[in-house]
This record gives sequence, C-alpha cells and structure tokens, in this order.
Amino acid sequence: MGLLSSILGKVLGDQLADAIQKQINNATGGATGTPASNNPRPSTTTTTRTNQAYSAPVREKSAAEWRAYFREILQAECYNYTIREDVPVTELAGYASDEFKLYKTRPRQVYRAEWGQPYTFVLYQGLTPKGVVMLGSGHSHDSNVKYLVARMFAKKLNIPYINFYTQMPNERGYVIGRLHRYLG
Repeated sequence: MGLLSSILGKVLGDQLADAIQKQINNATGGATGTPASNNPRPSTTTTTRTNQAYSAPVREKSAAEWRAYFREILQAECYNYTIREDVPVTELAGYASDEFKLYKTRPRQVYRAEWGQPYTFVLYQGLTPKGVVMLGSGHSHDSNVKYLVARMFAKKLNIPYINFYTQMPNERGYVIGRLHRYLG
C-alpha cells in the first residue's frame, strides 16, 4: 500500500489507513507512488485546489483615481461647502512682503507661501475657506517641504488641515469620519 499507508497503519490503525489511501488514490487518479525508476512513464496527473478562496491582487489607485474618489465623497458629504481643487497656498495666505529681508538673511528658517504644495481640495462657505484636504503618498506630509509649508500656512490661518495618505486604504467610512471630526 505504500509508505504513507504503513506509517498511518501503525499510528491510526489499518481501517483508517485504508480509507485515507483510497482518498489519495482517488485524488491522484490511482497513482501508486512507486519510485520513478520502476515506472515506464512518469505520472502526468496534477492536483487542483478547490474550496479555497483566492483574492485578486490589489491594484494601487492612480493619483487621478484617488482625486475622483475623494471628490465624490466630498461632494456627497460636504454638500454645504463649495469645493475647489489645486488651490495655491498663496490664494489663502497671500504673498508675504519681506520687510525684514528674512528670505535673504535666514533662508533656512523662513518659508514663502509660494513654496507650498497646492492644496488638493479647499472647502469654502461663501468666500471663507473652512477646511483643507491634502492627498499625499509615502511620507510626503511629514518630510516634503512643500507639504510642510502648506500645512504651516493652514495652521496660521486657523483652517483645519486634513491629510490622507494614498498608500493607505482610506475606506469611505474612515474618510467621512475624519471629515466630520475636523469640519464639525
């Protein structure tokens, strides 16, 4: 009956071993498991997996798909706001006059609003900005100077800055929850 049957026969008993061997033979089309050197033709049977759940590989969304996803959520959940996209930081903060010549004397300590990453979405009520939504990938919100400048000016203007990392799932419920927490 083969090596498997003899091992199982000692451990589990002959009846159980016979039942398991029958199942193995049925699954392999009756192949006996004899060494390949004794077989004139190698076995060409293949086993297929059934009753096993496979999930399709997850494809990363493109920047345009993320924008469309967030635009749809913002339009549905923030219907009482006017939504604008790609708003330059200077539109909210204005251009700073460099009266004290800080940009020349301390260039590493002072940032111009023009250097900021444009806000992905700005939510307005009337003409007043009420919130900023920024999309970024990787550690852009934490380490990219353009994002840091944009965040700093939003904070200076007392406008909620809501950032989302696009490498994360950003499920609809999570996004809506954060929007309502920041915007009230």
